Amino acid sequence: MERCGVLSCSRLQKVKSMTFKEGQEFKVRIKPDEDCNSFAINIGHDPENIALHFNPRFDSGGDTNTIVCNSLSGGNWGEEGRESSFPFARGEECKFYINFNMEQFYIKLPDGTMMNFPNRLGEVKYQYFDVSGGARIVGIKIK
Repeated sequence: MERCGVLSCSRLQKVKSMTFKEGQEFKVRIKPDEDCNSFAINIGHDPENIALHFNPRFDSGGDTNTIVCNSLSGGNWGEEGRESSFPFARGEECKFYINFNMEQFYIKLPDGTMMNFPNRLGEVKYQYFDVSGGARIVGIKIK
């Protein structure tokens, strides 16, 4: 599905019928576009209740080569978390892994760096997943 504006065009890719449970590993393979400014991966219940908003920013929102994480509860954003390790490159496919429990999300970045973000919704199962911005899903696997 494409969403295009006057100045930019971004894809929104949703995965349906997915269940991601505590203790499982979610492997994401993604390829940022050559001109990607940022992309976001959202995991949660629906577009208004996102437990993990994972947003690598090449050059967006005043951030350069920074990963911004947040959560959305009832349509209200929480406090942003930032990670300065930035192992993403425009036009290059990469993979990373996400695990979680009731307290935290654990993200293993493409270079092996680990980062975490609080599981503010406190659930043990999520069924909503989407990717937006200047990147495309190459593959996903939950095991």
